[in-house]
Amino acid sequence: MAGTAPTKTAAEKTGAHTDEAAALIDGARTRIDALDDRIIGLVQERMAVSAVIQEARITSGGRRINLSREMEILGQYRDALGKPGTSLAMTLLELCRGRA
Repeated sequence: MAGTAPTKTAAEKTGAHTDEAAALIDGARTRIDALDDRIIGLVQERMAVSAVIQEARITSGGRRINLSREMEILGQYRDALGKPGTSLAMTLLELCRGRA
């Protein structure tokens, strides 16, 4: 059929050179996809909890953001994951700050 790409083998889809490696990679990718779904759900949950905290802080006369708390979080991620952990934490904090 014109315009139809041929079906790729498992090895071609994964970049592996053996069927055994392709099967291992395929299974691991399925697990990663499931982990990513869980991570996204946890981030969304974190965003909701953060919104509750911000609302309570603002209605009590405080600021929307607590910079000392954010520094604690940055340190925690850096300690656990190294320098890239700081970037990850910054992204999470940005997502959880909500709209100003």
